[in-house]
Amino acid sequence: MTLPTPDLQVAAQPSIEMPPGAAIVEFKDVSIGFEQNHVLKNISFRVERGETRIILGPAGGGKSTLLKLANGLLQPDSGEIWIFGKPLSGMSEREIFELRAHIGMVFQESALFDSLTVEDNVAYRLHEERVPEEEAHDRVVEALRFVELEKAIAKFPPELSGGMRRRVSIARAIISKPDLILYDSPTGGLDPITSTTIIELVVKQRDVSNTTSLLITHRLQDAFTLATHRFSPSTGHMEPIPDGKLDPGTKFLVLNEGKIVFDGTTHELTHTQDPWLRAYLE
Repeated sequence: MTLPTPDLQVAAQPSIEMPPGAAIVEFKDVSIGFEQNHVLKNISFRVERGETRIILGPAGGGKSTLLKLANGLLQPDSGEIWIFGKPLSGMSEREIFELRAHIGMVFQESALFDSLTVEDNVAYRLHEERVPEEEAHDRVVEALRFVELEKAIAKFPPELSGGMRRRVSIARAIISKPDLILYDSPTGGLDPITSTTIIELVVKQRDVSNTTSLLITHRLQDAFTLATHRFSPSTGHMEPIPDGKLDPGTKFLVLNEGKIVFDGTTHELTHTQDPWLRAYLE
């Protein structure tokens, strides 16, 4: 698959202003539970601008809950969450909604509306913001061109393959050129070839737009592809970084039983001596 490289500059969302030294995402001693089940326990980490943080760990470890907390969809039982240098606690619904204008979300299973066309799915947020129809259409075309689905603009989700639906979901997430993208298992349930196509899009978005992101994956191969590849505008493909080097902005967060068991670089993760982590990576 050859991926075109448009600039995505049509009426892009202006970059959000942040206090000096602030992280894009910061969790400070965050805990949350449901019906006496502690899902996340004393979670603390920072994600800097331009960084890609890959979230790994066994099923049921709290990874999706972490993304919902970062998007303001859930409130923690204790601790603080800061997004773009602003605390989510105490924010009104309107303030959180305005904050989400700078966040793109790629949900598990794409979460598209089957009764809406691809165009209306991708433009959903623009319609909520009452963006003029002609401008919204131009922005949808640019976003679909980025994921190489421009010809599917008039189709409905049931007419698309699983991989195509996931690409539409990515187009919807990037349409306003967000400062943060949250990917909740973007390759979940897809075959290996299609998964690689989706990861190539994630690499492209990272390298072309330098977008900060949190990404959950259950596929170690996808995680390490992100860390060891870069996007080439000249070929329209991702390619291995020469000399076995690693992308410096791609880092890892590993959760187990609701706690952080690793927070660091790719090199640190692959050279860990921790018995549990070594067993998990095998």
